[in-house]
Amino acid sequence: MYNVILTLHIVVAIAMIGLILIQHGKGADAGASFGAGTSGTVFGASGSANFLTRSTAVLTAIFFVTSITLAVFAKQQAIDNHTLDVSGVTTPTTTLPAPTAPAK
Repeated sequence: MYNVILTLHIVVAIAMIGLILIQHGKGADAGASFGAGTSGTVFGASGSANFLTRSTAVLTAIFFVTSITLAVFAKQQAIDNHTLDVSGVTTPTTTLPAPTAPAK
């Protein structure tokens, strides 16, 4: 289970990096008004921004959940490693010497 979540976490992180890098910044909108816009794209002028923004938001939510899940697994593993196992240890029993009769 841990390996599946870790793999998903890494894949989501790489996908987030890719989506963030292909998005245009806020300063790119000024160039669009002078004819350098992206109106000829597959998603339309504003469709790609909405699609990429929503995809990034979904991946961010998944990344957040997997991060918390991995932290819980790490905490549980740390607790398991530091627990003292006393199941095989027996406590020695001490017997008191028998009382001796007082000397007469």
